[in-house]
Amino acid sequence: MRKTKIIATLGPASANEVSIRNLMLAGVNVFRLNFSHGSHDIHEASIGFIDKLNDELGMHVATLADLSGPKIRTGEVAGDSMMLIPGEEITFTIHNELCAHRTISVNYQGFALDVRPGEDILIDDGKLLLKVISSNETDQVIAKVVQGGLLTSRKGVNLPKTVLRLPSLSEKDLKDLDFIMTRNIQWVALSFVRSAADIEQLRKRIQAYSVKNPPRIIAKIEKPEAVQQAEAIINASDAIMIARGDLGVEIPQEQVPVIQKKFVRLSVAASKPVIVATQMMEGMITGMRPTRAEVSDVANSVMDGADALMLSGETSVGLYPVETVETMSRIISDVENSEVAYQDISHLENQERRISDSIIMAACDLARKVNARALIAMTNTGYSAFRIASHRTAAGIFIFSDNPKLLKSLSLVWGVTGTHFARFINTDTAMFDMRKSLISRGFVSKGDYIIYISSIPIGQPGKTNMLKLSTI
Repeated sequence: MRKTKIIATLGPASANEVSIRNLMLAGVNVFRLNFSHGSHDIHEASIGFIDKLNDELGMHVATLADLSGPKIRTGEVAGDSMMLIPGEEITFTIHNELCAHRTISVNYQGFALDVRPGEDILIDDGKLLLKVISSNETDQVIAKVVQGGLLTSRKGVNLPKTVLRLPSLSEKDLKDLDFIMTRNIQWVALSFVRSAADIEQLRKRIQAYSVKNPPRIIAKIEKPEAVQQAEAIINASDAIMIARGDLGVEIPQEQVPVIQKKFVRLSVAASKPVIVATQMMEGMITGMRPTRAEVSDVANSVMDGADALMLSGETSVGLYPVETVETMSRIISDVENSEVAYQDISHLENQERRISDSIIMAACDLARKVNARALIAMTNTGYSAFRIASHRTAAGIFIFSDNPKLLKSLSLVWGVTGTHFARFINTDTAMFDMRKSLISRGFVSKGDYIIYISSIPIGQPGKTNMLKLSTI
């Protein structure tokens, strides 16, 4: 049973009921809705398909809404084609006009105020590089082309050496949040996070909607400021996404692998799910097989300890979305079945939940010693599930809850298999029923060791205080 989860981005190639069904059956655990593309009507339809198929197939596949964030983009290009030649000077303007005749418009009103002479302007994921010569600090910037090429419409702009005054939530993000908060969505990703304050601002806005079981927050790591404030951002967030695309443009790309390992290690130690994203299986956008380097990238991310690996263009616009998921699933399973899959993790201190954490740590240690087949827990909040998963034991993690939205949220978490369970009469009855459920589905069999983690009295949130070792 695969433990590392797969996130698939929906788009023109996959945002239909047949494709979503096939992707779920192929092994997708979470669907990502990219709010940088697509209308609310398109996302609404996708959510409807996911909800319908979850009910029909008896699954708990989660939905992740990825906010656009304060992304700077160029404007429309006349004829959708403008050649930038090395050595020529280009004028950047904040006015909404066509890009043509050595003039490029950008959608950020503070552009000329923020950039300084000598700083770099990178366009289209770093394919084009310009060096700032001067700024009038109101509406125009003059820059020289260093690395030229073809510019087409609405390409992303990165300013790796510039301190930006952009708000963490754009006007579009706020409109998208209004939509998200009234839909069945379990996770919200915030783009271009610079500090823990950005996460706290989004959390306050989410809390203001006063909805039951609000979506949890994923901090996307793609700015150098976020790298510098790693631990604070991890503590403020519910999960982390290492978004290697923009991150590899904003910082020297040779630093990205080490930063990936750092964030995975810190996130797992803090019991926060961590996602590795961008170009994992890029070759399968147009081909039936990934490159050897892509296979190694997926395998190394699994060995790093990531909770989930994310597919972007591979499933949103690629020719082989289902085959990509199937291939990624096989790579993950092969690594997890090897001797290098599981590692001991040092956990950060959490004084507020010492009893619960001690019970969970003891259970995971015991699972290793007796080679337990299953760690079984009931949860109201998901706390036990996140903490058990962070120990990365070989035992299966089976979480029972009467909260369907929580079970969908846990589809992002490493190793967790969620089951809807509403018969919390007493501890003995619950343990009997949970064991019966696992036996009937083939997860455990005669002779297997299983470990129960629960609270006495049953159903007390945050009061995990019981551990029981049993055999089938």
